Amino acid sequence: ASDKRVVAGAVVGSLALSEGDRWSDLDLTFAVADEINQLDVLADWTQKIVDEFNAAHLFDLPSGASIYRVFLLPGCLQFDLSFTPASKFGASGPNFKLLFGSSVEKPYAPQTSAHELFGYAVHHALRARFCIERGRYWQAEYWISAIRDKALDLACRRRGFPANNGRGYDALPIDVSDKFKAALVTSLERDELLRALSHAIEGLLSETDEVQELAAQVESQLRILTTAWE
Repeated sequence: ASDKRVVAGAVVGSLALSEGDRWSDLDLTFAVADEINQLDVLADWTQKIVDEFNAAHLFDLPSGASIYRVFLLPGCLQFDLSFTPASKFGASGPNFKLLFGSSVEKPYAPQTSAHELFGYAVHHALRARFCIERGRYWQAEYWISAIRDKALDLACRRRGFPANNGRGYDALPIDVSDKFKAALVTSLERDELLRALSHAIEGLLSETDEVQELAAQVESQLRILTTAWE
């Protein structure tokens, strides 16, 4: 608040609604006066954070009008710092606690649609089988894991749990999460990759309540991906 270029600040993320735990990261977001270049403010703050806290700058993530800069501090503390022009500064989700200044009302960021999640999973299934046939087994494992994750996102979405970055996975009922255990790849052998792919696809097809029409269109082709090819 002592920086005159900064007109508002808030805690976002898990600490906005709870005390978190010893592994929680710290997410702080600030509004910069509209006539000020937020990149200049970000550069100044970065230098102070690096100098005073021995922080390492990991990466930046632009999102709309905001810029997020992620740091690692000693003790394995992740610190996410973001700046937004004041006229666009406001909550993009429920995890937002204003510390000083004011914010604007704006719609929350929309949740990824079930159609998009399922569509990506089908894409990943194709890529996985093609990689197996090409003998690109590391890449095949990557795509099989990606199918499983999209299917789990669908499962979370259906049940009202967070469907991003695995946040809702551990809240899923045991009978739901257990059916995806077989989709975990245990080695880079061809037969094992085909086995895991088959289970990933079966798990995906069990979570199609919101995309029944699309699933019906592609189910037969998905099952071809699990059969023996000449």
